[in-house]
Amino acid sequence: MSVETRAPKAFRLDEQKPTKAKHPKIEFDPEPTPAELVPAPLANAQKQSSKTPWGNILLTSLGVLLVMWLGLTTTKLVEDFFVWSFTFGAIALAVASVAGVALVALILREIFGLWRLRKIEQVQLAVARAINHNDKASATWALGELAQLYSDRPDMAWGLKNWAEHKNDIIDPPDAIRLAERILLEPLDEVAHRIIAKRSRRVTLLTTVTPAAALDMILVGAQNLFMIREIAENYGGRPSFVATLRLSKLVITHLAVAGGLALSENFLHLFVGKGLLGRLSARFGEGAINGILTSRIGLAACEVCRPIPKQESKRETLTSLAKELLSFSKSEVVQP
Repeated sequence: MSVETRAPKAFRLDEQKPTKAKHPKIEFDPEPTPAELVPAPLANAQKQSSKTPWGNILLTSLGVLLVMWLGLTTTKLVEDFFVWSFTFGAIALAVASVAGVALVALILREIFGLWRLRKIEQVQLAVARAINHNDKASATWALGELAQLYSDRPDMAWGLKNWAEHKNDIIDPPDAIRLAERILLEPLDEVAHRIIAKRSRRVTLLTTVTPAAALDMILVGAQNLFMIREIAENYGGRPSFVATLRLSKLVITHLAVAGGLALSENFLHLFVGKGLLGRLSARFGEGAINGILTSRIGLAACEVCRPIPKQESKRETLTSLAKELLSFSKSEVVQP
């Protein structure tokens, strides 16, 4: 059995450079930046102190003593009128009863105003918890309280109806909060802007025409109190006298914490510097500064009273308000 052998042959191999194995390019996504934490302005503005509030205890005790003294004095006065004449005694008793009913109504209104302020603070805390921690229960509670807060306002009827139609379409708690903010609060932001602009212009004009510095301070302080009260009512508060004073204290505390009460030299020079003050009177320059400070207080009041804190990118700046204020003032005020 024979086996055929293959004849030897020569083969030419093309020279090829060895190829390196290609590895897939690995790309790392950039680390997501942490979302901006949403604060609760009302809670942050309150001083957290572990000391005993002796000042509050003193004021409360003096208030109780004053009410007791008024009650005793009124009782003795009515008794003396009855001793002198039954007719005058009956009239005095009727007037005292009306005064007592009015006093109770005022006290209840003060309590209700403080309760509404406390309710807005609770909504702010729940909103901050819902956005910062993605807490659905807090978002549900906050949105329910927000709807209840505006349920008796005719100007919010359309917004509440629109929100009720879309609230079940959003599942993510922060997105649900922001949707409610866009539907319910953005129209109120426009009203708050008009309130601040109106009061700031009024402060500017009052400072310009008021001759006495003491009267000037009283008028400016009153305008700021009225502005804070209007802003609180706009966002759902019902501030009475005591609630307005407490809210004003919180606004000033918020300004102190934020470091925004003082205006920088560059800012003042930009708006009321040589160019403007050279054409207008020095008195109007003081009015313009007071108007700008009033605008700053108004912006702080909006941050404190707004149930849902506004995003940093959407906050109104003092510069835009000051430009609007001074553009109005330059067209309205003529140098004497």
